[in-house]
Amino acid sequence: MGEPSPGQQASLNAAAPAPLRILLDVIDRLGRLDGWIGGGCLLMLTALMLAEVTTRALSNVLPFFPPTISIAWEYSSYLMAASFTFGAAMTLRVGGHIRVVLLLKNVPAPLQRAMEVLAAAAGFAFMAFLTSAMTKFALSSFIRGQVSTSSDTPLWFPQAVVTFGMLLLTLQFLARAIQAALGLPLEDHRMKASPVE
Repeated sequence: MGEPSPGQQASLNAAAPAPLRILLDVIDRLGRLDGWIGGGCLLMLTALMLAEVTTRALSNVLPFFPPTISIAWEYSSYLMAASFTFGAAMTLRVGGHIRVVLLLKNVPAPLQRAMEVLAAAAGFAFMAFLTSAMTKFALSSFIRGQVSTSSDTPLWFPQAVVTFGMLLLTLQFLARAIQAALGLPLEDHRMKASPVE
């Protein structure tokens, strides 16, 4: 196969059997997408809040200007929920979630791996349950035709967006369990933002 070109990064999953390597690499790519979508949601949230503040300030000076953007608070809550769920998978892959490692640092390496597998499997099971429940919730809103009271936005849409973010985190936990079981690197530090100097 040869060495990866300077533009390509070697897969941290290269030591995995071929079918698993492909699966893990796809999940890693989805994790990167997850982070970008979460960042986009935060940018849209910021723009919406700045527009709301600007509108309110202009309405104090120009009486014909509307005092508020009617959907600002509702859509900001949707964007906040989406940014939380969409940032989670990438954060897990780079090792950014809060963890208590006191126990892990004081046990032998084989036991560390076993504990990582168990923790990732528990995270996968928990997130799979939450994702399933959220899928049923969004589907129920779709079937009933529920809309928000302030903007008539179909509620299934923001619920489906949050569900997709939860699904990506579920897949990242699955990948982490597999990576821990195979002795692969659990965190990809190349995905972290570079420090600002």
